[in-house]
Amino acid sequence: MPRYFTDEHEWIDVDGDTATVGITDYAQEQLGDIVFVELPAPGTALTKGGDAAVVESVKAASDVYAPIDGEVSEANSALEDDPALVNTAPEGEGWFFKMTVGDAGQLEGLMDEAGYKSFCDSL
Repeated sequence: MPRYFTDEHEWIDVDGDTATVGITDYAQEQLGDIVFVELPAPGTALTKGGDAAVVESVKAASDVYAPIDGEVSEANSALEDDPALVNTAPEGEGWFFKMTVGDAGQLEGLMDEAGYKSFCDSL
């Protein structure tokens, strides 16, 4: 399953026509302790680069952007009860939402893991 990264520190795992989206370990480290996550409802149409979710930490609130076009198929309800999952497993159980892949061509502009690591090292 290929994993892609955005320069806004989201990751996206693509499995066929479904993508799972979350924020990276780097992002959760920058935010600090996560206290609230607002997720999009299933059926919400997302546009690449548009607002998709909100994450609030003890330091700040931050928008999470849609990495590609598509429609939300599932939100991670576990984050409603335990938003700290974003801190403990940001690139696993702390995923934010699943969405359809509206335009697979948009994945071409995203970074692979090595590219994202180089990007973070340059910050």
